Amino acid sequence: SSGINAEYGIDKKHENGPTVFRKVDGATDVVKAVLEDIDNKKEVEQKKVQDLKKRKLIAPVVTKFYSVTKGDNFKTTIERPEADLTAEMLQDGSWKKKSFKDYNFQAKGAPVTSGYLHPLLKVRTEFRRIFLDMGFSEMPTNRFVENGFWNFDALFQPQQHPARDAHDTFFISDPEMTNASKLPDDYLERVKTTHETGGYGSTGYNYDWKISEAQKNILRTHTTAVSARMLYDLAQQKEFKPVKMFSIDRVFRNETLDATHLAEFHQIEGLVADRNLTLGHLIGTLYAFFKKLGLEKLKFKPAYNPYTEPSMEIFSYHPGLKKWVEIGNSGMFRPEMLLPMGIPKDVNVIAWGLSLERPTMIKYGINNIRELIGPKVNLNMVQENPICRLNKV
Repeated sequence: SSGINAEYGIDKKHENGPTVFRKVDGATDVVKAVLEDIDNKKEVEQKKVQDLKKRKLIAPVVTKFYSVTKGDNFKTTIERPEADLTAEMLQDGSWKKKSFKDYNFQAKGAPVTSGYLHPLLKVRTEFRRIFLDMGFSEMPTNRFVENGFWNFDALFQPQQHPARDAHDTFFISDPEMTNASKLPDDYLERVKTTHETGGYGSTGYNYDWKISEAQKNILRTHTTAVSARMLYDLAQQKEFKPVKMFSIDRVFRNETLDATHLAEFHQIEGLVADRNLTLGHLIGTLYAFFKKLGLEKLKFKPAYNPYTEPSMEIFSYHPGLKKWVEIGNSGMFRPEMLLPMGIPKDVNVIAWGLSLERPTMIKYGINNIRELIGPKVNLNMVQENPICRLNKV
C-alpha cells in the first residue's frame, strides 16, 4: 500500500469526477529491495525490519559457529574418569595413566548407614541420669534366669502364692533346677524357718517349705530378685554402710498379650538402706525422685505386697487426662526379709518401682505397647523419633 501511494494519486476535482493519475514515470518495489538487502547481509534500518516481521515476510534465525582445536588431553578413545583411588591402582602404578573426577566439595555425600536408639533406650538413659544425680549406684542386672529362692523365697513370698504358678511365671526346662550347693546354707535355713514357723516378730505362713520349689529355674519376674542378692551381700560386710541403689532392666511374666501388656517389660527400681528409716523418708524420697520427672502432684494409697509393709501405690495427676494415674508401687521391706539376711535390726530399707514402658508410651504418644516392642514395631518410628528430655525440675 505504501508503494501504491507513492506511485499513484487521486484527483478529486477532475471534471469527470475523482480520477487516478500517475505521480511518477516509474515505481520501485521498496519491499523487494529491502528483502534483497537482508539476503545480501546488508545493513537495514531497524524500523523496516520490524515492519517485515509484522508482515511475516522474514523471521529471525540464529546460527552458532564453533571452533574446535585439539587440546593436551585429546584422545581418539572414550575413557571414563575414575571416581576413587584404589589400593590396586597404587600397587600396580596404573593411577599414573588414569584420569580422575574432580572433587565436589559442595556435595552433601551419601547418607551414612548407622544404628538408631530405640525410644526405650532414650527414656532409660534419662531415668538412669536422674538416679545418678541423686547419688544412687547401679546394681548389676545381667541375670535374666533366676531361681525361685532369690526371686520369691528370699522376699518372704510363700511357695503357694499364685504368682509362682505357671500361668504367671515362665519356668526353665533345661536346666530345670539350680544346684542346692549354690544357695547359702545358713541363710537358706533361716529363710525356711521364717516361712514355716516365723520369727523376728512374725508367725510365718505355717506350711512345709520345700527346697525343690526354691531350686526351680525361672525367668525373673521382677528386678527385686537383684535387690535381694545385693542386700544379702551388704549384710555380709563387717560394718554396715548406708547405700542407695537402683536397677533398670527386663523382667518376664506369663501375661495375656494386649495393648498394654507384654510377656516381657522393663522395671525401674530404687532402694535406700539406712538406719532408722521411716515411711516419711520413703514419701520424701518419692517426692524428690518424681519431681525430677516433672511430677509434683502425688498421692499414695495403701496396698499389699508380700515383701513390703507398709506398702503404697503411687498416683500422679495427669493434666491431659484430667485424672489421677497410677505410676508405681513402693514400700518398706519386711523384717522377715531383711533380718534373716543378717541386716542389723535398726536398718530399714525403703524401695519403689515402676515400669519403663508406660512413661515411654506417654512421652512418644504411643497407644499400643506392641508398637513399641516386638515384630510390629515400625522401624521408621525408631529412626525418626526425637531425643528424650524429661521435664526435670
